[in-house]
Amino acid sequence: MTNEALGEGRPGTKGRAGWTREQASRIERTDDTVAPIVYPPATEQIPEVHIWDTWFLRERDGTLATVDGYRVCFSLTAPSDLLPGKRHDVATIRCFYSDDGRNWHNAGPVFEDALGQRQWAGSALYDDDGSVYLFYTAAGEEGAEDLTYAQRIVGAGGGSIDTTDGFELSGPWTHHELLHPDGDRYEREDQSRGMIYTFRDPWFFEDPETGETWLLFEANTPVPEGSDVCGGDAALQEFNGSVGVARSPTGDPLEWDLEDPLLDAVGVNQELERPHIVYRDGLYYLFISSHLHTFAPGLEGFDALYGFVAEDLRGDYVPMNESGLVATNPQNAPFQSYSWMAFPHDGEVLVQSFFNYYDFDGETLDEIAHLPESEQMRRFGGSLGPTLRLDVEGSRTRIIGALGHWHIPLAGETLPPTDRELIRRGKRDDTVSGGYDARTGPESN
Repeated sequence: MTNEALGEGRPGTKGRAGWTREQASRIERTDDTVAPIVYPPATEQIPEVHIWDTWFLRERDGTLATVDGYRVCFSLTAPSDLLPGKRHDVATIRCFYSDDGRNWHNAGPVFEDALGQRQWAGSALYDDDGSVYLFYTAAGEEGAEDLTYAQRIVGAGGGSIDTTDGFELSGPWTHHELLHPDGDRYEREDQSRGMIYTFRDPWFFEDPETGETWLLFEANTPVPEGSDVCGGDAALQEFNGSVGVARSPTGDPLEWDLEDPLLDAVGVNQELERPHIVYRDGLYYLFISSHLHTFAPGLEGFDALYGFVAEDLRGDYVPMNESGLVATNPQNAPFQSYSWMAFPHDGEVLVQSFFNYYDFDGETLDEIAHLPESEQMRRFGGSLGPTLRLDVEGSRTRIIGALGHWHIPLAGETLPPTDRELIRRGKRDDTVSGGYDARTGPESN
């Protein structure tokens, strides 16, 4: 699996594309992959809720939708007076909108009757006829007395946006269970024998080359006990993350058939979260988020955005920057951001994430729970962080700058030059606020 332009790909289980231990062993922080330090914004835009996993309303071709001048996004939310560590137990999807890409407004909860005990991350489609579809993870079983962790991939249709008098997203919504793990290509919960089971994070994608319609998701590859995978090492076999995919035979956003995974990471990593694709220059860039604690024994990774590239959707994916690491947090702020989402803009690839725990350099996030509750609250960002700017060429990336908190450029918006650009030109303007090299916070350019 060698592509001279991109580098070397390696097979995973059953011959499909894989992220190997050899590749992941090359993970290290570099100047090109470490994001600037993040500081709290001067003013919190949406103080009433915690905000974390976020996705934007997109059109079928993957571009961020603009609806009568508005950018639209969706986020997992919880009341801001809730201890941050408990937010996943009550997660609710809310809608936010902006007419300038900088100042955002709360449109409220999307659903009154969503499936599951709570909702986890997904994606959103603004279809050609103006209808809105939400894809999300239904977590837990309705009616259960205690929290459960069953995960179903759900699609909600029937949404529409009215801008006659401001902005309003409304239904009536209909909710459809779209996909279930088959136990063969994708692990069922009862087959899981390691860390947290995954079958979640649906992400809609229409291939611009073929017109085929796909739904990516996070999953796990079944590895039967006693198999010879990973040399028969049972401890490594427990780490079996994969990027799953389903295809719509008709293009209908609510009709899907399971297909073989795009990529797996057996023996490497358990959670390949929020998989998504950026199509650019004839190449397919597959991005995932993952944690330091989900890497298999013997490997050292970070809370970070990882990426892979191939010449077609089902191709031989090559890890970006040889290891897969695209963007991570600084060593002295290892948990400042998470849940990265990449999208193209003006010749660059921009990366949005949420502002996680800052002023904290513990070895694991578990240590947060040992802090006084007041300190847990203080150190949690709970909003959108600065938007990173990536230069992407083939299988190489580098961080070249950052925009401010919540800055999601409008279509056609020209971005300011980065500090690196100004230095190259020999005329750095000290009036330009921040930049990558300055490691500044709220309003970096």
